[in-house]
Amino acid sequence: MTRPSISHETATIESLRKNPDLALAYLNDVLEDGDEEECLVALRRLVEASGGIAQLARETHLHEKSLHRALSEKGNPTFRSLIAIFNALGLRISLIRTAAV
Repeated sequence: MTRPSISHETATIESLRKNPDLALAYLNDVLEDGDEEECLVALRRLVEASGGIAQLARETHLHEKSLHRALSEKGNPTFRSLIAIFNALGLRISLIRTAAV
């Protein structure tokens, strides 16, 4: 019996939903190596894996439309929005030095 095929995007989101440690490692890798667009794609995937934009809006007290816009391909989320999104996902931002100053 053949299993129905699913898109790569759907499979990725399902993997992230099932394994929070994988989701964290995935986002960290993309933040370290990716460009801005790749980072937004990764963050959108984590949001979808965590219940979607509507749930995120409830948890962050931000408007759904604002979140859709911020996380879109051409999005430019504010620092305040990013902090709220990370908090809702159970994450926090940590900084490390990349080179001697």
